[in-house]
Amino acid sequence: MSPVVAETKSTLVPLAVDLDGTLIHSDMMWESFSRLLREKPLTVLSVPFWWSRGRAYLKQQLAAHVRVDATTLPYTGEFLAWLREQKSAGRKLVLATASDLMMAEPVAKHIGLFDEVLASDGKINLRDNAKLAALTKKFGERGFDYAGNSSVDLDVWKGSHAAVVVNGSNGLAESAKTVTTVARVFPSSVSRFHELLQSLRPHQWIKNFIILVPLLTAHQLGDRQTLIQAVLAFAGFCLCASAVYLLNDVLDLDADRQHPTKRNRSFARGTLPLQVGLFGGPVLLLLALAVALLLSFAFAAVLLGYFVFATLYSMRLKQIALLDVLCLAGLYTIRLVAGHVATGIAWSAWLLAFSMFIFLSLALMKRFQELQGLRQKNDFEIKGRGYTAGDLRLVTVLGLISGFVAVVVLALYVNSDQVVKLYAHPTALLLVCPLLLFWISRVWWLAHRGQMHDDPTAFAFKDWVSYAIGAATLAVMWLATGH
Repeated sequence: MSPVVAETKSTLVPLAVDLDGTLIHSDMMWESFSRLLREKPLTVLSVPFWWSRGRAYLKQQLAAHVRVDATTLPYTGEFLAWLREQKSAGRKLVLATASDLMMAEPVAKHIGLFDEVLASDGKINLRDNAKLAALTKKFGERGFDYAGNSSVDLDVWKGSHAAVVVNGSNGLAESAKTVTTVARVFPSSVSRFHELLQSLRPHQWIKNFIILVPLLTAHQLGDRQTLIQAVLAFAGFCLCASAVYLLNDVLDLDADRQHPTKRNRSFARGTLPLQVGLFGGPVLLLLALAVALLLSFAFAAVLLGYFVFATLYSMRLKQIALLDVLCLAGLYTIRLVAGHVATGIAWSAWLLAFSMFIFLSLALMKRFQELQGLRQKNDFEIKGRGYTAGDLRLVTVLGLISGFVAVVVLALYVNSDQVVKLYAHPTALLLVCPLLLFWISRVWWLAHRGQMHDDPTAFAFKDWVSYAIGAATLAVMWLATGH
């Protein structure tokens, strides 16, 4: 924290505090818009008309249509602690924000420190010069200090007694010094690039290697043209998946902020502007479609279908117990379908059936881990999921059954007509069954012990035993070909 420059003089005057980006890391207008998009998607069509009547009217309408829970907002902790000290010292605190009054009042009530709230009212957007005029009218020329976070606040600081710079860029405090005295600086240590990279979740791209499975099962990994098509499909799905992740995190703010680990996501913490997700998601989707069209319209349709399905899952389907895990399994299986469509490899009903059951087992494992954590905390239900602590046993049974059915499908495949075309010794493939049975049993065993990563697929790519079983499976397949 930077040293105090004019603390003793500043405590004698009221302190006006900005809300967006200062008291909270986020922005109330975009918080409201994200909830409108989730709760009333058709109403979003009215936003351009509201905006045409001015930002103040837009904010008023957003506040009228949705409610933002003030208790879960990402407050600037160090600055808020300082405000409590100022209040204890007898200083008058005023929340002065460009957010609408209906957005600001719940925040002020929750914090319990502010003597007064000045905010936009549907007609006046209380920002820069308008905010300065309101504060000057109330406290007189340079009769107040002001806490803000961006270059827009320079217009307010030029008429203030002193500036408190919160979450600003490195040069903002220097700019503030040119118009007033800087009383305090609460610097931001956030790297926007790092936060964006985390939100794109490149570590989750490993799931898209499922697209390459048809090449493996059809023995076409050595075909250069087919491999190039698969790699392009992989790239398209990575872009599409990141688009889904961005939009999902924006739409899921409330649930994420109440989750023990997801509360650390960039949008939930407010360390990445919500606009990045709202506009970055569609941009990534367009890039993904551009890559997809290099392959075929059919593949582009599959990719777009994946995006729509994943978005519906994020907005509503994941709240419905059992349907949510079926959707997750379906999203994995769509990647397999995409691999077939991108490469032109003939469909395998056996492979699709196998994938559906194995991925259903893994999806149920994710819910199992959440329910297990719920029971350990003595909570009753998973927020926004539709499951209760009493469902733990049933989820376990369904997950194990799904995994074992996948092994049965594999065993039946060994006796099918299709396998004879690809393998000289198809019976040898039965050796894969105990390997798969061991792997499924082991991951469920580890999950039961609480030693499993919250994403079983990601765990498999970091687990040496999984690699050993994978290598053994490939060896069996190679021997079965008769080489």
